[in-house]
Amino acid sequence: MRLSSIILPAAAFILAAVLSVLVAVKAANVIEKRSQGAVKTALLLAGDDWAKVDVDGLQVILTGTALSEAQRFHALSAARSVVDAERVIDRMEVADAQDIPPPDFAIEILRNSKGISLIGLAPESTDRAALGGEISKLAGDAQVTDMLDTAAYPAPEGWEEALAYGIKALKRLKSAKISIAPGHVSIIATADTPTGKRRLEESLAAAAPEGLALDLSISAPRPVITPFTLRFLIDGKGARFDACAADSTESKERILAAAREAGLAGGGNCTIGIGAPSPRWGDAAVSGIRALAALGGGSLTIADRDVSLIAREDASPSAFEAVSGRLEADLPDSFTLHAVLPEPVKVVGTGADTGEGQPEFVATLSPEGLVTLKGKLADERLRKAVDSFARARFGIEKVNGKTSLDPDLPSGWPVRVLAGLEALSKLNNGVVVIQPEFAQVRGVSGNPDTRAEISRLFSEKLGAGANFEIDVKYQKRLDPKANLPTPEECVSSINAVLKENKITFAPGSATIDPSASKTLDRIAEILKKCEDVKMEIAGHTDSQGREEMNLNLSQARAEAVLTALMARRILTSGLVARGYGETRPIADNKTEEGREANRRIEFTLIEPESKEQAGAEDGGEEKAPAAAAGGDAPEDGPAQPTAGEAQPPGQTPAPEAKPAPKPRPESSDEQN
Repeated sequence: MRLSSIILPAAAFILAAVLSVLVAVKAANVIEKRSQGAVKTALLLAGDDWAKVDVDGLQVILTGTALSEAQRFHALSAARSVVDAERVIDRMEVADAQDIPPPDFAIEILRNSKGISLIGLAPESTDRAALGGEISKLAGDAQVTDMLDTAAYPAPEGWEEALAYGIKALKRLKSAKISIAPGHVSIIATADTPTGKRRLEESLAAAAPEGLALDLSISAPRPVITPFTLRFLIDGKGARFDACAADSTESKERILAAAREAGLAGGGNCTIGIGAPSPRWGDAAVSGIRALAALGGGSLTIADRDVSLIAREDASPSAFEAVSGRLEADLPDSFTLHAVLPEPVKVVGTGADTGEGQPEFVATLSPEGLVTLKGKLADERLRKAVDSFARARFGIEKVNGKTSLDPDLPSGWPVRVLAGLEALSKLNNGVVVIQPEFAQVRGVSGNPDTRAEISRLFSEKLGAGANFEIDVKYQKRLDPKANLPTPEECVSSINAVLKENKITFAPGSATIDPSASKTLDRIAEILKKCEDVKMEIAGHTDSQGREEMNLNLSQARAEAVLTALMARRILTSGLVARGYGETRPIADNKTEEGREANRRIEFTLIEPESKEQAGAEDGGEEKAPAAAAGGDAPEDGPAQPTAGEAQPPGQTPAPEAKPAPKPRPESSDEQN
């Protein structure tokens, strides 16, 4: 056999094998590239372009680090959607949880008359059960909507403090939006009165923990302002408001903008109130302020529709005429302008004549409350009237009159003098000087609104075009409302007084013992600082005597305390008298000491009734409040109020149907 016959077939076979291998490799490369490209496209479309794609033959290998297990699974699913699942090799990793930045934790609490809603995200460490219990307790019978989610992350710094403060604030607010974030709480709420607004702001700010950023926005009903007054001055002390009333937010902003253009430093403020005499009040105010700025100084007073422009004494007559003429043309039709270029004013301040035929009346109020009257009055009748008015305002024993008589005083003098005394009564100490064409008030006050009140008073009493000066400084240390106690502090202070000296009654009677007079006086003084706090005067007895008699007696005694406080000129609209009889003992009725402790009057804070409280009053166990003095004995009196209802002061509530009490030994009045 020839060699060629063997070699040629073998070579052909080897060549065919090589070609097959080359074709197979080429085909595999094409498949790999197509698979890799298809998977990359799928991952890109799925938003998982963080994953890397490698191929090894028919195998598609996924690598990279996913932020979460869900993200890893999402990428794996995207790859398996374009190639067989058996071909996909998962070599992806998942980042450690601590490497993932935590979400922004925040809770928003909304509260109104219908209920309370929670919306937001809290750390998993937050005690949801305790939080839900607090909210349900505050809501009472109202609806609670819980849309709060949690995330498995540790609580950030400042979260627990902010959440605790937010819940504490919610207890004091009937209608509010509270936004809670780590280290920050924002509160938007409403108050019933301007005084309540100040009380809320003071108490919420005082309760905020150190380091917490607090934003407060408390609104109150718009006050009725009469007369509707604006007073703007430009003098050696700069530009300022003595009083500024606005009828809308837009009007307020326009007035303040005009005042800043005229030289007002700082933010300034205007009270938005009810009583504007015209919808164009803002136009009149802006025109007047611009006119005063054009004059270079003086005062602008607008009281309802009367506009008084008082120029500086050294103002140019021609400039004054030009400016006042333009202002009269610019004012809305319903407003009347009184423009005055005053004569130089000389204030002696002693009550003697100024030396230029100008009589004076001077009243001085000392820091101790003593008032000295000096100067001229027309006749003996006016002197007696002024003296009586001053004694009524400042106290019978605190007025010293050193006035003299002058029958030639100008008309309107009595009105000016009485207006001056009324202005002086608004100060803690100071002096008022009255002249025929000028009035001046100087002093200090603990009321930030004193200048505005005196401006309204003089505008009303002295008439349009009156020239007056108010130099009254506000001192916070004199402000009785600057450090008002919280509702809890009010109740605690009263019960501390009662613990020290009980209010006692005649045996078997609702007649308060005379020895309790000083205790009631002290309570009245506390209540003067707690006018907006709603409290219950609760009467309690021991268990001696019939149950219904004790219940009626406790109600009568609580009402007797309420009546005694009314006699001390205390506003009692927020006080409710209620008797509990023997149902809430705080000590053992088997001992004399225990019975003495159970006979008491106590004050409690009225808060929205919770479901737990309602259940307790229907028969569940209830923790007795801290005690203070009272008395007990079996005599008929007002019946028990229905559980859960607050009765109006002095009104006898209807009795609640109850099973007949079991017979027990009765005690005489002497034993009780």
